[in-house]
Amino acid sequence: MEPRARAGKNVGKMNFTHTELAQLLYGHGDVKAPLPETVRVLDEIATDFIQGVAFEATRAAHHAGRQKVKFEDFEFAMRRNPRYMGKIQEVFEKKREIENARKNFSIEDQIVRDEKNAEKVAEKLAEKAERRQSKKRNAEDMLTKGEEREDVVRRESREGLEGGVEGRGDNELLDEADDDPDAEADIGTASQQGAKRSRMG
Repeated sequence: MEPRARAGKNVGKMNFTHTELAQLLYGHGDVKAPLPETVRVLDEIATDFIQGVAFEATRAAHHAGRQKVKFEDFEFAMRRNPRYMGKIQEVFEKKREIENARKNFSIEDQIVRDEKNAEKVAEKLAEKAERRQSKKRNAEDMLTKGEEREDVVRRESREGLEGGVEGRGDNELLDEADDDPDAEADIGTASQQGAKRSRMG
């Protein structure tokens, strides 16, 4: 089906917006607000041209046994017009430059992201190390406090035992004297001698 026959289906409809065509006209020397008839004529011309070129490129792809259209097909379609050929080559070269720039930009972004991720990982590792050190310090403090408490308890137990032995003296000795008859006799003799001395005095 020829491109002109297919273009007849869209009669009365614009394929491009008024703003796009007005900017294109202004870029080529027209006024800022072109006439609607001028915009409509440019839309028909541009549509006819694009459909014709696409039809020729598609036919070249079919002859090559391919369903997808490639850059070589457009070059074959424009082989008789060196101006169009140069313009198409320029557009595709710019497209390649833009793609390479995007790849480089994405690589730089990836490098920056990797650096940021590495910094975050280093910060997390440092935080984990600090937590471990704080846990070790807390454990050491708990051990030292436990040892100090054990020392205090031992001292108190020792002091309690020593105080119990000292307080034991007089009362327990008297109890032992009560149980021993010889000790009672000695105590009675000592009391009699003390009474005589007091009388003589």
